[in-house]
Amino acid sequence: MKILFVSSEVFPLMKTGGLADVSGSLPAALSALGHDVRILMPAYPEAISAAETPNALSLRQAGSQLTLLSTRLPGTTVPLWLLDAPASFGRFGNPYLAPNGAPWPDNAERFALLARVAVDLTQDRLGLGWKPDVVHCNDWQTGLIPPLLSDEPNRPAVVFTVHNLAYQGLFPYETFQRLALPPRLWKMEALEFYGQLSFIKGGLVFADRINTVSPSYAEEIQTPEFGCGLDGLLRSRKSCLSGILNGIDDVAWNPATDPYLPAPYGPDTLERKKVNRTALRQRYGLPDDPEVAVLGMVGRMVEQKGVDLLIDILDDLLQLPVQLVVLGSGDKEFERCFERAAAACPERIAVTIGYDEPLAHLIEAGADIFLMPSRFEPCGLNQLYSQRYGTVPIVRKVGGLADTVEDATPERLAAGQASGIVFEPAKPAFLLEAVYRALALYREPEVWRAVCKCGMAKDFSWRKSASRYVGLYREALAGMNAGCSIADPRCAA
Repeated sequence: MKILFVSSEVFPLMKTGGLADVSGSLPAALSALGHDVRILMPAYPEAISAAETPNALSLRQAGSQLTLLSTRLPGTTVPLWLLDAPASFGRFGNPYLAPNGAPWPDNAERFALLARVAVDLTQDRLGLGWKPDVVHCNDWQTGLIPPLLSDEPNRPAVVFTVHNLAYQGLFPYETFQRLALPPRLWKMEALEFYGQLSFIKGGLVFADRINTVSPSYAEEIQTPEFGCGLDGLLRSRKSCLSGILNGIDDVAWNPATDPYLPAPYGPDTLERKKVNRTALRQRYGLPDDPEVAVLGMVGRMVEQKGVDLLIDILDDLLQLPVQLVVLGSGDKEFERCFERAAAACPERIAVTIGYDEPLAHLIEAGADIFLMPSRFEPCGLNQLYSQRYGTVPIVRKVGGLADTVEDATPERLAAGQASGIVFEPAKPAFLLEAVYRALALYREPEVWRAVCKCGMAKDFSWRKSASRYVGLYREALAGMNAGCSIADPRCAA
């Protein structure tokens, strides 16, 4: 198949979260399966700098002169098109937020431009001599592509992936008018959402197939608790909605060959993990006590990630034989809480505000336990990295965390099937109790080693997930050819 993969961020060119990791890994995995995959993303300054000597293709779109930079995704043979529109994308830093932390005021215009170029590309109106069979859209930034394609008589099949339903691309009605979108799209059954323009509804209403990044999250978003006001729409498209677990880049995230680690290791050399723990402690000046377990946390400091739960139990953790290492950024009050705790107890708590790829790898390898107490988690990647690195994750039973971590119950421990600690209510006391459970296992070296090795034996590679996406693309093509739409009973609950 010919597949156009459209994303607002792609690792290693631009990354704010898991969307970039998926967009950098899945196309390469699909290409390895023999498909003709091409990526379209904005030409942010960082992306241009990281790209491999792009060739400039001049084009006109909507009366404007634009440039498409043609290159390859670094480290792969996957063709990559960078949409070079300096007025829209020529900004350093976060691709969605201005330096003051607020969304860029022209985000709707920026990503509407990306959508319109994507549509023209599918129809070969840009003269590139290539038309896809399938367009794979990702999150709200690409949400206008499916409705705009619905006007095209010879359109490709459309798959829309929800990486996080909480981010919806909501704008006032005036924005809808300013974008000159077809008037027929301003209705509840299309892009209107409680008086606002909703980009994500474009994908949820008009795509041939919708998927999320884990089976549990696909079920959860059909409920009021996790549906963010869109659960009714998602229930109406239940038969066109599915979940496919994200994979990981098992070359970049391989403890046996990781260049960021002072001591690479594998399941049979797990004792070398202690060298990385020592290196992590030395980086922060933490005492190297073998009786003390290192707890790690890497991620955005936002309520979704359950960061407040961890902050609420910091005093209790200081009563236990643990050290805590945190890497991340986000809510300024959360950042300040961690910084104050580290300043008050530097021998037990270490914090780095921001993101540091080598340090993230060292924390995964050097920590004994990884904390991921998310309130909701579409898939999650760090619990996958942790298991691959023999670092036991503590996770909440939600979304992709529930799908990928087997709780260390007595039955699973006896069967050799336990890979982590799972708790359920999003309350501090339950997170603390999960830490108690983990430390009890940590004091039993043979049991602990078995849990570590169980996680390391799992296959979280993209190969398996990519094959499932191929099946999804085929379903989308078959559904489109059969005339399946949101109004069709075959796509209703």
